[in-house]
Amino acid sequence: MALEFPDDLKYLDTHEYARVDEDDAIVTIGISAFALDQLGDIVFLELPDVGDTVEKGETFGTVESVKAVEDLKSPVNGDVLERNEAIVDSPEQIVDDPYGDAWLIKIKAENLEDLDDAMSADEYRDQVEGS
Repeated sequence: MALEFPDDLKYLDTHEYARVDEDDAIVTIGISAFALDQLGDIVFLELPDVGDTVEKGETFGTVESVKAVEDLKSPVNGDVLERNEAIVDSPEQIVDDPYGDAWLIKIKAENLEDLDDAMSADEYRDQVEGS
């Protein structure tokens, strides 16, 4: 898989990404292509239910691969508006389009300033590629 780092996303050091709709304060969370490449074949996803509350820096779910089980961390405080049922039902498909159809959850953020410490695409690329 070619590693991509879309410029319109913010990245966490725990390898989640955030796509921000500033008009509605909705944050779409997914897993970076780098993390998926490191994990290998994804076999299971555990995600919160719609209506659940998530907290910045806290675990909201897990991703399980043939190699490891990793916690998923929220970049913001807020309420879960949607979860991607298609990817929960077929987690192996997450690698097909991690920045598009394979998002995990959408959160109504309490405060978008929670993302101020997230990395830009260039900063994240430097971190994971060791530049």
